[in-house]
Amino acid sequence: MSDKFYSRLDQELAGIKDAGLWKVERPFSTPQGPIVRVGDGPELLNLCANNYLGLANDSEVVAAAEEANRRWGAGLASVRFICGTQDIHKELEAETAAYFGYEDAILFAAAFDANGAVFEPLFGPDDAIISDTLNHASIIDGVRLSKARRYRYATNDMGDLERALTEAKAEGACQIVIVTDGVFSMDGTIANLGAITALAKRFDALTLVDDCHASGFLGPQGRGSAAYRGVEGQIDILTGTYGKALGGAMGGFVAAKRQVVDLLRQRARPYLFSNALAPSICGASLAAIRIARSERGDLLRAQLAENSARFRDGLEHLGYDLIPGEHPIIPIMLYDAHKAQALAAALYEAGVYVTPFSFPVVPRDLARIRVQMSAALTPAHIDRALDAFASAGRKLEIIA
Repeated sequence: MSDKFYSRLDQELAGIKDAGLWKVERPFSTPQGPIVRVGDGPELLNLCANNYLGLANDSEVVAAAEEANRRWGAGLASVRFICGTQDIHKELEAETAAYFGYEDAILFAAAFDANGAVFEPLFGPDDAIISDTLNHASIIDGVRLSKARRYRYATNDMGDLERALTEAKAEGACQIVIVTDGVFSMDGTIANLGAITALAKRFDALTLVDDCHASGFLGPQGRGSAAYRGVEGQIDILTGTYGKALGGAMGGFVAAKRQVVDLLRQRARPYLFSNALAPSICGASLAAIRIARSERGDLLRAQLAENSARFRDGLEHLGYDLIPGEHPIIPIMLYDAHKAQALAAALYEAGVYVTPFSFPVVPRDLARIRVQMSAALTPAHIDRALDAFASAGRKLEIIA
């Protein structure tokens, strides 16, 4: 035992707390939904889940998970290529590929693993990866595993992207891939995929989009950011998740041309060395995709859009500083970590569950509360939340 090592950890943990950056986990005693309870406490209005379509505890989704569990068992106790593939895995891959318009798809235990797996097998030392500066941490870590040359461009800045493309081309890159989040999760900003795909065509580059915060609810039938921007069929590689709008459980995917997926099956380390996705999650995800593609999905998306507009308008009327946008992610800017924690605590006491975000999740001077709307919220829920934001904000002198 090294006392010096543990003393260093104690100092680092104390520093996190002193800076107002400590993250608290509150165990729910209820399923995920618009109303939750922490332990034996009172009911809370939940405004910080990725449960965009409200399917995390949907009866149809839960029933599909239970049926898959009964039919296929609790798990495979194996990776896919040994003895860990069942018909339901292939069915989910086919359904995912068809939904988003690709030849094939491959499943991963988590969306983080999908982004961690995709770069190293596909891009080598002679290639170039050009990544948006606000891309998700999983993309950043995945790019680090590749031997490809790395370039970055300022978020959604097409002039800077063209600069990086020109530089990579001039330095002799064999294959260039432009990588972006479809929706930037802390800001709710939707990537300018029209301009990105146009630049990709000019420079003979591939495009890779992480659509975790778009799949299931953005664009026609919820087909994601490419559908929303009108460039379906022009994104070469799509990564996404079943852990947000599409059921809320876990699991990720990569969708692409068959050759890409075939190579990932042979070389992607998180796929080769992780257990197969549990059958119950596959069943739930299949049900969620089918709901998202249906008329019921259209109704849920309409409710989500209405909730987002109603809440955003209400916060702006109260005087909160918001990042502009049309996405269900609504960032309320506080800029100071202690202030963000204080507002979150006051809202919690008022029966509204939100989470403060500060460094290292966002830059030090851009602390915020990120509110996320759900189709499961009612107009009464929205009005109740706005009342709580009004009283808590005035009490803390954040708004007048």
